[in-house]
Amino acid sequence: MPVLAALSVAHLLNDLLQSMIPAIYPLIKEAYALDFAQVGLITLAFQVSSSLLQPLLGWFTDRRPWPYAMVAGMGATLAGLLGLAFAVSYPMVLVAAALVGVGSAVFHPEATRMARHAAAGQQGLAQGVFQIGGHAGYAIGPLLAAAVIVPRGQDSLAWFSGVALAAMALMAWTANRYVAMRREQAQRARQEPSRSVAQGAAGARVMVAMAILIALLFSKNAYQASFTSYYTFYLIERFGASVQLSQVMLFVYLVVGALGVLVGGVVGDRIGRGKVIWLSILGALPFALLLPHVDLFWTGVLSVVISLIMSSAFSAILIYAIDLVPHRVGLVGGLFYGLAFGLGGLAAAGLGLAADRIGIVEVFRLCAWLPAVGLIALLLPKAQPAG
Repeated sequence: MPVLAALSVAHLLNDLLQSMIPAIYPLIKEAYALDFAQVGLITLAFQVSSSLLQPLLGWFTDRRPWPYAMVAGMGATLAGLLGLAFAVSYPMVLVAAALVGVGSAVFHPEATRMARHAAAGQQGLAQGVFQIGGHAGYAIGPLLAAAVIVPRGQDSLAWFSGVALAAMALMAWTANRYVAMRREQAQRARQEPSRSVAQGAAGARVMVAMAILIALLFSKNAYQASFTSYYTFYLIERFGASVQLSQVMLFVYLVVGALGVLVGGVVGDRIGRGKVIWLSILGALPFALLLPHVDLFWTGVLSVVISLIMSSAFSAILIYAIDLVPHRVGLVGGLFYGLAFGLGGLAAAGLGLAADRIGIVEVFRLCAWLPAVGLIALLLPKAQPAG
């Protein structure tokens, strides 16, 4: 638990800094006279740089674990944060956003491996504890942006460099503790009788299941990208909400998502990952379809319900995939975190283009159908290998 708790807090600080990017979109859009497509490209720069590197780093760390990679990654995040604070042009904003994406790419594969080794047989709970930190950090970011950055301007982002330095210190402590924990586990393994180890699933079954999981991840992340990148704009345009109110509503959406991640992990330990996956994505469909047709109050209520249901999917998807190939934790963790970022970035860019043509309100009406892709979760193989 000390390692899991430290990983969760490190995840919180890492994602808090990352969440500063979408949180300051209204300021950047006005400062550089951007259209929605250009706003989407900022998300694309951040998320694609992360998604391309994560599987590669995961594959590398499967062969050579590197617990201190998190510290180096946070250094890249710090550089990107300062770049965003003092950018004088749109290209500089893109480069700084990409640097923050590099920091995320370095952090997630190794942290996922650490969480799995510290799970003590409760993989859903462990991933839930780890991921709730990230979701909480991503939720707190917009709230801090509304309180600090919106009234004081873009350069006040630099104030959060202290958070990055604190995160680097915590990550260094976590790496030291993890190395000691793995040494103790290795000593116990040599003293205990050998036990059979799950070898994963057959190749064809893995490919089918992975393809379905990726399609589900796309539908989930594309829908959530409409919120993380454009929910504030939707609230402002449709209801005339202030920037501060829209940021608070985004915070509520995100913080409820943090709770959903933990719930999904714990429930998945009890009833199985497959059931959680299709319930969490398809279950959000009726609420998503209703959301574009209600007033501001009910928009807030429905967004909370959607966030709680849909956010429970990721830990179940990730553990299901790792259980298929249990000896490639870094690769699978990097691949799925990378896909989460990359697919979200592509969706954000595409939704930005659509919003410039048909309007952000109409985009939310169209996105409401994305959770229907959850129907294909019924095709996932019923039996799962032991993880």
